[in-house]
Amino acid sequence: MSSLDGVLLVVPCFNEAARLDVEAFLRFTEEHPELRLLFVDDGSTDGTGDVLEALRARRPDAVAILHLPTNRGKAEAVRQGMLTGLDTPARFVGYWDADLATPLDALPDFCGVLQERPWIELAVGSRVQLLGREIVRHRMRHYAGRVFATVVSLLLDLRIYDTQCGAKLFRSSDATRRVFAEPFRTRWIFDVEIFARLVRAFRTQGGPPVERIVYELPLTHWCDVHGSKLRGRDFFVALLDLAGVAASLRRPLPACVPGTVPDPEHPAEHAPENHG
Repeated sequence: MSSLDGVLLVVPCFNEAARLDVEAFLRFTEEHPELRLLFVDDGSTDGTGDVLEALRARRPDAVAILHLPTNRGKAEAVRQGMLTGLDTPARFVGYWDADLATPLDALPDFCGVLQERPWIELAVGSRVQLLGREIVRHRMRHYAGRVFATVVSLLLDLRIYDTQCGAKLFRSSDATRRVFAEPFRTRWIFDVEIFARLVRAFRTQGGPPVERIVYELPLTHWCDVHGSKLRGRDFFVALLDLAGVAASLRRPLPACVPGTVPDPEHPAEHAPENHG
């Protein structure tokens, strides 16, 4: 099993008080005391902030919180968390869905990919329904996902099976900082924008092929969790948003923007006031 030393994981949260598995997070940090978790409270109104503060109080050495004053959506919560994580000494910084649809036990495999392959910039979870794997998805969401992934592959000229899995781990590098330097255009498909920005950075500036620096890791376990905020109509909105992502491929990436390191004792004081 790969060590998680130097790994910081961003967990975006919006109104997760009722379904956040606090004990699972605590248990994993006890098994891997070298891991650092950064929860981003995206302007929750249901007591999520209090749940996170109680979690931090139990493991102040492993848990930090970034409180965003207003709800800006998952894309911006992830971006703010990633910028903050990239401004720490962490070697690898990633984000993970708060519902743990991808179990935390998969994280060492992601870390192993980046440790064993120094040319890889990004390890992404892929929900491939192979024999011997436990990938539980609602049937219609699975088929919609396959259609969406096919459109994205054609749009980006990048053979990728699963763009939307909420488990991704990045190498802390200049390339990663540039990916998160500017706000995302879309609400639900910011993961696609991440790949589009990598395409811009590496294909237009003489870097290695994107296929060489991104690694899809087939998951052994993944399960749809009750309470997802995605709705059927969001699939059609996402398809329309792809047009904007396609247009973005023609624009240059901005310069790097430093993040903000949260103070474990006073996290709210370091929350970004301007979401850009």
